[in-house]
Amino acid sequence: MKAISQFTLVTGGASSGKSRFAELLAAQAKRPVIYIATAQIWDEEMALRVKKHQLQRPATWRLIEEPLNIRETLFQLKDEDGVILLDCVTLWLTNLLLAGHDLSNGELEPQILTIVKDVARLAQEIKPQVFFVTNEVGQGIVPENPLARAYRDLAGRSNQILAHSAEQVYMVVAGLPMEIKHSGEKLLASLLKE
Repeated sequence: MKAISQFTLVTGGASSGKSRFAELLAAQAKRPVIYIATAQIWDEEMALRVKKHQLQRPATWRLIEEPLNIRETLFQLKDEDGVILLDCVTLWLTNLLLAGHDLSNGELEPQILTIVKDVARLAQEIKPQVFFVTNEVGQGIVPENPLARAYRDLAGRSNQILAHSAEQVYMVVAGLPMEIKHSGEKLLASLLKE
């Protein structure tokens, strides 16, 4: 296991440029890249989005299409000498949420958050450098239906877990990345002292 975490989280709104930024970071490492795609293609629009992402990344990158079993996938890749780029966390969470589980008993979110915690720990500990792309989904209108509200809350809580575990966290706004982890931690620490 590596001594220093090489886990980076890249977040931002829809079409903010976060995937492109994460791809540039992964390419900068000058090591083999393993791209984990979590998207499932259910319609023509999603097929076009996936194709666009495929065209913007190098053909030499190894592709693993895995919509659900990220924990197991990271564990299988734990000794790889390279870079892992997972795009994206929120699609993975959607897949977990919709995998046939019942939301009415309130047990699903804790189960998924346990998986997210395991994934965050693995991302810190495994040999490859790890980049995760995620979305900020809770910055708009409160969703009108229970599933959408559960998803928004799950995504927000998962992003907090991942950001806490990551060594670096970037937010991309209008194509411009901002490093937010260290400055945010300093500000929070100063507020908690008071």
